[in-house]
Amino acid sequence: MSILRIDKLHKEYNSSGKSLRVLQDINFEIEEGATVSIVGSSGSGKTTLLGLCAGLDRASSGTVELCGQTLNSLNEDQRAEIRNQYVGFIFQNFQLIPTLSALENIMIPMELHGKSGAKNVAMNLLERVGLADRHHHYPSQLSGGEQQRVSLARAFSNEPRILFADEPTGNLDDDTSGTIEKLMFDLNREQGTTLVIVTHDLELARQTQRIIRLKGGHIISDEKTGQTQQSIVDEQV
Repeated sequence: MSILRIDKLHKEYNSSGKSLRVLQDINFEIEEGATVSIVGSSGSGKTTLLGLCAGLDRASSGTVELCGQTLNSLNEDQRAEIRNQYVGFIFQNFQLIPTLSALENIMIPMELHGKSGAKNVAMNLLERVGLADRHHHYPSQLSGGEQQRVSLARAFSNEPRILFADEPTGNLDDDTSGTIEKLMFDLNREQGTTLVIVTHDLELARQTQRIIRLKGGHIISDEKTGQTQQSIVDEQV
C-alpha cells in the first residue's frame, strides 16, 4: 500500500520577474513502512521535493497524495492538519523551541493532540535516546548531537505514519552522526514508520532500502539498495 504518491510534479518559482523551474516531471510512489533516501547535489531540488511531499509547500502542477489525501486541493490549515495527524519531521538545524526544556519540547506534539500521559511518554523517549538525566535542560545547554536526539524523540512522540528527515546529520561530526543514524533507524523499525531522508551523505543513503537521485530538478535514477531492516540492524551492531 502506497503512503506517498507523486505524479507529474512540477515546481517553479518567480524570481525577479523570471520563472525558475526547480522540479520537473517527478513521479514515484513509496510503500508504507519503507525507508527511502532522496539524494543530490546542492540545487538539485531535493529539499524542495521534501517540502512538497510533506505538504509544506504547493506544487505548480502535478499531484501529491499523502496518507490517502490529495494535498493539491487542500488549504494551508487542512494540510497542517494532515501533517499534525500523520507526519513527523527531523531538521538539520533541530528547530527546538529555545524557551522550553528538552522534556517540554517533546511533549508539545502530544499536548497539541490532547494525548494523555504526555510527560511519561516524553520521559520514556528521552531515556530511549539517552537523555533522561538532561530532561530539564534547555536547547542552549545541550550539544548539537544532544539537540538532535531531542528532535528525534519529538519526531517519534506521536508515532507518525511517515517521517521526513532533512539532512538529519548535516550539522554533526562523524561519531555523533553515527549515533543519530542508529537511533533514527532503531526508532523507525520499532514503530514501523515510513522514513524519507533527504541527504547528500551517500553512506547514510545506503542504509535505506531505496535511493532516489535528483539532478537539475529531474529524477536520474531510482534504485533499491538490497537493504532490509534487519541488515541495517546488523550493520549497526
